[in-house]
Amino acid sequence: MKKFVQTKIAGILACILIFSMHTHAQVGKNNGVLNPNRASEKELLALPHMNQEIVDGIIDKRPFLSISALNSYLSPYFSEAQRKEFYVTCFVPINLNTATREEILLVPGMGNRMAHEFEEYRPYVKLAQFRREIGKYVDDDEVARFEQFIFVPIDLNTASKEDILSIPGVGERMLHEFEEYRPYKNMDHWRREIGKYVDDDELNRLERYVKLD
Repeated sequence: MKKFVQTKIAGILACILIFSMHTHAQVGKNNGVLNPNRASEKELLALPHMNQEIVDGIIDKRPFLSISALNSYLSPYFSEAQRKEFYVTCFVPINLNTATREEILLVPGMGNRMAHEFEEYRPYVKLAQFRREIGKYVDDDEVARFEQFIFVPIDLNTASKEDILSIPGVGERMLHEFEEYRPYKNMDHWRREIGKYVDDDELNRLERYVKLD
């Protein structure tokens, strides 16, 4: 009887773990870090070292499809120290599975050792996996801080509503369109259908956050 109860408990815990891994949004919770592709002119002007010329350039050149692209744009204006300060407040989230070491190192507070740990556990399937693995090295608050700067692409055909809504700039209307055309046969299929509702720049921005397995 005792063995039976232990087996049942183990099964329940396993179900809870699987459920939690499938219900966490795949773009980290943001506690105030602006996305330069979504921020308003007023919000950008309020950030460290900003002026109208730099803000106008950001607005004109976006979407930035990587933090490297933003870093290249800012380099003529900001020193390395100024860019580090800026990225605490404004950042293009990195794809945990494809970001280069150089891009990972642009995450505020990142060092070579932690960058190695980010790479060590690839590929990430869910943010729950990231939390579990990186949580071996830092506390929950630091894991949550890192989450503001990263994402795991969601599968277009299996993503939950919460997953889709975690994509920056996606609301209920776009959620409906994402779900409306399932199953997607390939990325061209997705681009064709979602391209009915947004322009190419927005389509390219959204595409960073999605995939088809």
